[in-house]
Amino acid sequence: MKMVTAIIQPFMLTKLTRAFEEIDDFPGMTVTDVRGFGREKAHTEESGQHSRMEDLVDFTAKVRVEVAAQDALVESIVQTIAEVAHTGNRGDGKVFVWPIEAALRVRTGETAESAL
Repeated sequence: MKMVTAIIQPFMLTKLTRAFEEIDDFPGMTVTDVRGFGREKAHTEESGQHSRMEDLVDFTAKVRVEVAAQDALVESIVQTIAEVAHTGNRGDGKVFVWPIEAALRVRTGETAESAL
């Protein structure tokens, strides 16, 4: 089992969801709104509203998509993300894959791959 985490541009989420629906036995996904910055760095602005100088960091809005999947599906999931999220512009995102040590479906008590 592996966890695939993708950080993508928010406007790509619907397109990615539809592409995932085309993958046989796709296990589902979790989506979180996130903010951050990568190589392009955070934008800093000076605030004139206070007597002292303050820095306001303008993080870029992104979406984190997480998919816990059986090993056999990981390549297909990663490839789908790479194809769908690609615009060729800065900020297209990143994909990370790492092993899952254990899984438990709380409702049924199923464990390991049965829990996915």
